[in-house]
Amino acid sequence: MHPFPHHYVVSSTATPDENIVLTSDGIPSLTTVTPPEFGGPGGRWSPETLLVGAVVDCFLITFRGIARASRMPWMSASVTCKGTLDRPNHATQFTRFDLTATVVLPPEASEEQARRVLRRAEETCLITRSLKAETHLHIAVEVEQVQPA
Repeated sequence: MHPFPHHYVVSSTATPDENIVLTSDGIPSLTTVTPPEFGGPGGRWSPETLLVGAVVDCFLITFRGIARASRMPWMSASVTCKGTLDRPNHATQFTRFDLTATVVLPPEASEEQARRVLRRAEETCLITRSLKAETHLHIAVEVEQVQPA
């Protein structure tokens, strides 16, 4: 890991009528538009969907790192996040992120350990810790069934 502080640079140029293209050195460009909720055409990533996507991505990356450090066996994990955009005090902002996380474990794994790791991922996710919206985690743990021979 590189020493702190880290810096992330993203650039874009806009015209009145074209999509916005985000660029950053070494990664593919990403086209964004205004979401339909704000009168945009939809069909592409928007700043709002990118932010909710960042929550999902960071949560899963954090979970994977904590599971590895805890030596917790797992087979797959999936997360869905619903971000709520509202206008408290007449200021548009995200007020809540509801995460539904499901982890599938091999039969020998501990369900309680999986729940602890998922809760720890929520507590330490860089993106949600950097935002003022509330985060709520809903956990589901599934154990892979052994098929009879």
